[in-house]
Amino acid sequence: MAHDADIAAVLDLGRTYPTVLGLGAHLKASLCLVQGDKAYVTVTAGDMETLEAVELYDRLLQTVLDMAGGVQELAGCAHDLHPDFYSTGQAQSLGCPALAVQHHHAHIVSVAHEHGHEGPLLGLALDGFGLGPNDESWGGELLRVEGADFERLGHLSRLAQPGGDIAAREPWRMGAAALYALGRGGEIAGYYPNHPHGAMLGDMLAKDLNSPATSSCGRLFDAACGLLHVREVAEFEGQAPMELEKLATEPRVLDDGWSVSDDGVLDTRALMAALIGCDARDGANLFHGTLARALADWVLWARTQTGLDTVGFGGGCFFNAVVTDLLTDHLQSAGMTVLRPEKLSPGDAGLSFGQAMAAVDSLGKGLLDSD
Repeated sequence: MAHDADIAAVLDLGRTYPTVLGLGAHLKASLCLVQGDKAYVTVTAGDMETLEAVELYDRLLQTVLDMAGGVQELAGCAHDLHPDFYSTGQAQSLGCPALAVQHHHAHIVSVAHEHGHEGPLLGLALDGFGLGPNDESWGGELLRVEGADFERLGHLSRLAQPGGDIAAREPWRMGAAALYALGRGGEIAGYYPNHPHGAMLGDMLAKDLNSPATSSCGRLFDAACGLLHVREVAEFEGQAPMELEKLATEPRVLDDGWSVSDDGVLDTRALMAALIGCDARDGANLFHGTLARALADWVLWARTQTGLDTVGFGGGCFFNAVVTDLLTDHLQSAGMTVLRPEKLSPGDAGLSFGQAMAAVDSLGKGLLDSD
């Protein structure tokens, strides 16, 4: 194939599908062409915040269009729900029927189709950010997914992000948000003496200024890092949680460190409270062990609600091997079937495949229409 260098993975789909294109995400953006009984997922263009990434993305888009035989051969395409992403604009400019696919829905469709799973399943989607309906910031989602359809069964309890997006690279801000959520906002300045804006952050949170709420599991990891003073300011998103993971050598569980409400909200404030003033290594072990057990409890709650005993994992938080392996063991011991990404990344580099297959499923239901 002339475009081999641009293709990171080829998946055998087991049967023939219409030709569709998934346009990917904003971070670690890839594209996916479904053609015949194969899916071709490109290398990632990177984060769509630089000219170099945009230029590479455009070249990869031309590659998959050439492979398809031109836009006229596409039955449809799919893009992220976020209207301002570069990939969304490119999808809408193609002139073929386009489908907006919610970010976390796409993560679970991806892992389901990678394993050839048909029918409904539970989906645990854990990452930094994905736009939800009504412009909400999602990232810790428990879903029921069936092809083109999904239902949100629950989510992580929301935390404020003081300063907005900057909180993803300054975990001390999420630590401050956790303190505030625990009714200890007055302690923020003293807890972070090296950050002169600490007192101001407390005021921001109290007045709900520039502090959008999120259910993100990535930001929960950041909050733990902030409370444990692990990399309070990071060079890139995810750096602090990666360092926290390395400290977790003997995970342990804090009994009663979480709760699951009747409406499916997983609340980990008790765990966050236990991390305050804790030694970093001890805290890392407590956080990883308790979070894995809490997530398992949450999924088993969903099994009771739905009768489904298969769960798919998706999202960048599943790069964390400690939580992923512990969670898998807990669920398999309880009789659940666990689907984990194998050929594709659990993060956004594998998202385009999920988008493309959601488009295929939508075509089958007559849901994919021109914008």
